[in-house]
Amino acid sequence: RDVAPSRGLGDVYKEGIDIITQLSAVRSSIDRVMGMIVAENLKNCFEHPDKNPEDQAQKLEQAINMIIKK
Repeated sequence: RDVAPSRGLGDVYKEGIDIITQLSAVRSSIDRVMGMIVAENLKNCFEHPDKNPEDQAQKLEQAINMIIKK
C-alpha cells in the first residue's frame, strides 16, 4: 500500500510491529486450540479403543504426528 509522504518511517515501522504482534497472538491461540483438539482425540482413543488394533495404532500415530509437526 502507498505510504502518505507526511507519515514518518517510524509510524510505518510501529504499525508493522503491531501487526506482527497481533499475528503472533493469533498463531498462539490457534496452536492452543489445536493442542486441545489433539488431546481430546487421544483421550478418546484410550477411553474408547477401536476393535481393530491396527486402526487404533494408526489413529494414535496420526495424533502424535500432529503434535510433533507443530
